[in-house]
Amino acid sequence: MFNTFRLKAEPLGKAPPALPVDAAAVDRLSRALQVQTVSTETGPASPEVFAAFHAFLAQSFPRIHAELQKEVLPGGSLLFTWPGIDPSAPALLLMAHQDVVPVEAGSEGEWSAPPFSGTVANGFVIGRGAIDDKGSLMAILEATERLLARGYSPRQTIYLAFGHDEERGGEGAKAMAALLKQRGANIGLGLDEGYAVLDGVMGGVNVPIAMIGIGEKGYVSAELTATGAGGHSSMPADDNSAVRIARAVERLATHQMPARIDGASGAMLDGIAPYGSFTMRAALANRWLTGPLVKRQLLSVPSTAAAIRTTTAPTILNAGTKDNVIPQVAHAVVNHRILPGDTVESVLEHDRKVVDDPQVQVRPASFQQQPGKPVSPDSAEYRQFRALVRSSFPEAGVSPGLVVGATDGRHYHDVAKAVLRFVPITMRKGDLTRFHGNDERIAIADYMRAIAFYERLMSGSPPPNN
Repeated sequence: MFNTFRLKAEPLGKAPPALPVDAAAVDRLSRALQVQTVSTETGPASPEVFAAFHAFLAQSFPRIHAELQKEVLPGGSLLFTWPGIDPSAPALLLMAHQDVVPVEAGSEGEWSAPPFSGTVANGFVIGRGAIDDKGSLMAILEATERLLARGYSPRQTIYLAFGHDEERGGEGAKAMAALLKQRGANIGLGLDEGYAVLDGVMGGVNVPIAMIGIGEKGYVSAELTATGAGGHSSMPADDNSAVRIARAVERLATHQMPARIDGASGAMLDGIAPYGSFTMRAALANRWLTGPLVKRQLLSVPSTAAAIRTTTAPTILNAGTKDNVIPQVAHAVVNHRILPGDTVESVLEHDRKVVDDPQVQVRPASFQQQPGKPVSPDSAEYRQFRALVRSSFPEAGVSPGLVVGATDGRHYHDVAKAVLRFVPITMRKGDLTRFHGNDERIAIADYMRAIAFYERLMSGSPPPNN
């Protein structure tokens, strides 16, 4: 129990006063949400839609378009370059994506305002993309335009990279990363979406936690194909592809990959432990003894289970064409989000061993991504960024974390020394379902704070009242 008392939480302060509302910035965000840059299963938005969005950005941010180098890559990704005074200084890369997910047909009535209206009401801007991820994109541009208006010249080069198809895998970001690498860009910190200040989201933690994503999970979908004799349903045989595929999926769902508490997941638990209840602190600080109990508790909740294991999620099943015909072939897709330490190859090998059926073929889908090596919490980039977050959100503890979804940031691991994932807004428990869900919105006060955060990040200036 001695370790429990060694845990020391940094003293927390009060949230700073709300910043004055920039009505013009709010209006620009509202109008950005009205442009339907929707990525679907069949492809990203049309060139005409992106052309309209780019024209809107050019009109809204004239200084950026006059003073920064702008490049439009195939598909519509945008790369802005703001040369620094010191070419030897490691550059700063700020990322966001222009595309948004669709609104599920029939769900429009669950929104408090039309999904693509950009309605401003009750202190919020409502619309698809408000938090994922046009809110970040517009806040970065607002901050840049403000700095240019003041005549600011950055010491380090700053890149603004806005992909057009993050919701479909991020080929735009991949192309921008390759271009920067080809040019020999010297990038220190890259910052993308991911976590935020989480208030009331984590069980057993009664203070807000600014969670900085130091890494993200990899990705692969296993395509399963089962074969059988087929035939008439009136004379069923044991060799039934539908039964084989169902059995294979059930085995994978039942025999999940082993859970581990290490790396980014271990760093996250270490980071939040000082802010937990006494029971939580005791359990997390003494994992040499309580490890099995902690693991069991984390596995009982889907959101925390995802942080300590490679997940297995059957998502597509397909067999048969008629109710009285036994199918000869059946298909399934099982999606995996890969924990750092596992690989695409080890996951597929696990699947083949668990399925254990020579008449079920397991092969990877075309898109796959190995998990990247997480940024060390001891690195200079993390420590410097952590200090900015801590001073900007004095009411919150700060912790590293593992992002369980996929971001464009993964494409920049080979070009930036450290890629972190954090959006400078506060997310409350009820807000989590708004990601890709109904009534997506951002609080105007949070948006003002995000603009100021990016302004400080680019200029290196301290927060107000500091």
